[in-house]
Amino acid sequence: MLWLGAFGSTIGTWMQKVAQSWLVFTLTGSTFFLGLDDFLGQAPILLFTLIGGVIADRHDRRRLLIGSQYVQMTSAFVLAALVYWDVVRVWHILTLSFVTGLGQAFGGPAYQSLIPSLVRKEHLPNAIALNSIQFHLARVIGPMLAGGALAAWGTAACFGLNGLSFVIVIVALASLSVKHVPPATRQGMKEELRAGLSYARRQPTLLALAALAFLTAFLGLPLLTFLPVVAKEVFQRDVGGYSEMLAWSGAGAVSGALVVAWLGKFRHMGRTLLVVQIALGLLVGAFALTRLFWMSELLLFLGSAALIVTFSLTSSLVQLNVADHLRGRMMGIYMVAFRGGMPLGSLAAGYAATLVPTPWVLATNGGLIVIVAAYFLASRSHGVSDL
Repeated sequence: MLWLGAFGSTIGTWMQKVAQSWLVFTLTGSTFFLGLDDFLGQAPILLFTLIGGVIADRHDRRRLLIGSQYVQMTSAFVLAALVYWDVVRVWHILTLSFVTGLGQAFGGPAYQSLIPSLVRKEHLPNAIALNSIQFHLARVIGPMLAGGALAAWGTAACFGLNGLSFVIVIVALASLSVKHVPPATRQGMKEELRAGLSYARRQPTLLALAALAFLTAFLGLPLLTFLPVVAKEVFQRDVGGYSEMLAWSGAGAVSGALVVAWLGKFRHMGRTLLVVQIALGLLVGAFALTRLFWMSELLLFLGSAALIVTFSLTSSLVQLNVADHLRGRMMGIYMVAFRGGMPLGSLAAGYAATLVPTPWVLATNGGLIVIVAAYFLASRSHGVSDL
């Protein structure tokens, strides 16, 4: 039920993302406002997710997640109304992006912490991988539906349909029978946040996994960010070639998640994670160096699969090695590391690409991924290779 609800909602979210970018650029004609809109949507996640993790440990995670869906649903319907009555201004969109980000900041840790309540521990990696599948399937389906809805009904329809998609999640969450067990002792918010951070500092393995999530996002995700540049400048392809590369990337991501879902919990997950990460670095480097379009698509398929396997195994190992009463706070730390690596990596790689050719940047990132994974594989003090 939760998977179906999240799948429907994520499709709506991708529809809104496409329509919102189009609307911002139509209103302003400015790439700066496009970047600002994305930044304001991400900023609350970086600023408040740790607090959201504390709240997820203190309160009923299912109810907290339902509240998050109501906030995001209201933002989508308000934006749909503003566009429908033709009174929308760019500051409306920016404000609602920030509000939506707030909902995600407090709902994200609750969602991640709720999953272990629904499956047995040995099936947790399967559930996390299935969650990755719904996200990447929605990443393909959502923009396709958005294109049709934009052409047929306009941007207001995309926002309205996204608002309706949250109803699916709310119904799914309301149907779950997950008993909330309140913590035996409760301290103030500040003390519980400090306790969570102190616990993380005493757990070198959890810190290492968070560092791996950050570095993989920082160094690996520019592979996807630079796809339009590679398609146009390296292979002289138009939007059709870019779409073809996106399709190969999406297929690889779904395939990688299916592999993790099939494997489930197994021995030497940590060592496997680091070996796959080394393979990821080599594939990113090879993708940067190849000048054959069909070969680049094959490498993109394999690289996207390795990227999702790495993220799924990292998230699974965090979930498997944390106490339930601290799960919300630990997932909050993990989400800040992962979500922080995404924009910072794109920003750093984007700046580097103004100084040297884009393939050089990707090749360097691939080499750094190999070095990072090899270090964690050789070092026993962090304990990741022993998991």
